[in-house]
Amino acid sequence: MSFTAVSRQCCTLYIDETRLPDFDLQLFAEEKTEDPTAKRLSDAHKKGQVAKSQDLSAAIVILVGFFTLWNCGEYIYNSITQFMALIFTNLTLSLDAESVTHLFLETMIILGKTILPVMGAILLAGLALNYYQVGFVFSMEPLSFDLNRLNPITGLGRIFSKRAIMELFKSIAKILVVGYFVYLYIVDQVIQMPKLIFMDLRMALVTITDIIFKLAFEICAVLLIIGLIDFMYQKWQHRQELKMSKQDIKDEFKQSEGDPQIKGKIKQKQKQISLQRMMHEVPKADVIITNPTHFAIALKYEKGMTAPVIIAKGQDLVAQRIKQIAREANVVIVENKPLARTLYLSAEIGDVVPPELYKAVAEVLAYVYRLKKKKLA
Repeated sequence: MSFTAVSRQCCTLYIDETRLPDFDLQLFAEEKTEDPTAKRLSDAHKKGQVAKSQDLSAAIVILVGFFTLWNCGEYIYNSITQFMALIFTNLTLSLDAESVTHLFLETMIILGKTILPVMGAILLAGLALNYYQVGFVFSMEPLSFDLNRLNPITGLGRIFSKRAIMELFKSIAKILVVGYFVYLYIVDQVIQMPKLIFMDLRMALVTITDIIFKLAFEICAVLLIIGLIDFMYQKWQHRQELKMSKQDIKDEFKQSEGDPQIKGKIKQKQKQISLQRMMHEVPKADVIITNPTHFAIALKYEKGMTAPVIIAKGQDLVAQRIKQIAREANVVIVENKPLARTLYLSAEIGDVVPPELYKAVAEVLAYVYRLKKKKLA
């Protein structure tokens, strides 16, 4: 026995004795390895399941708010000055219903003029950013009552889920990064603090305001970078959560396009109905042209027609059935192999005879009409 044969025998014995474990290949079909389809993304969007970064929204809203305050600072300062002047001016007035109502209305108007520019800018920025991230979404499903949300086990699962742990690490990272930049800025600006003692109130307020706004813009810049990174991560994570298995894709295709077996049965039923209708037309034909076993074409001609019309045609078993019905209805059957094959291949049911076949068909119809006259005679 050769060395190769011995090696094969040993390997066979080893495999038989160790018995490799059986793997259920169906388990691999359930793995979420496929990218979500357009329908799955659309369904998730309708349910309110969208990729959205709260960090990016917060960064933009804070940035717009401080930017509006920066540009409208003088206007807001003048409005607050007017408000304070109004309050102190009316301290000596009698506190009757009319004066209190007038003071309240003036206070509301001044506060509205002060707050509305900032709140309006923040509102528009928030709406624009949310529309950019997710588009227009109106869904009541997230607000619907679900008993599973009251399940403590499910709640613990959400608390200790991968997503929750990731959000915890993101929050810690944001605190550390923002805190680091705030520390660097304060260390750099602390030298300015003693100078405030020698300034008047207006200059001190301007200096403090300048320091605060510069710090705010630095923090907003850091938060904006973090928000952009988080937005890309949220989009990636959203697609990962919506990934599908091969079986999911098959099921979705069946739901959208219909079960192939059901579609096949529908097509078969339609074909049967069409065949029955065609067979009902065979007795009305003037002639059946055959080849003689493989093809059968039923022609009908009436006054006013431009050419004879094909009202039925078939091949093999269908052709035999057409000829059987024709015999029962005493329809003339003419054997013409070239004409039968050409008619079958060049025209469909309901079509008129092609012009190049007019002469051949006319000769057949003339023969049929002669036969009918002889029978009548």
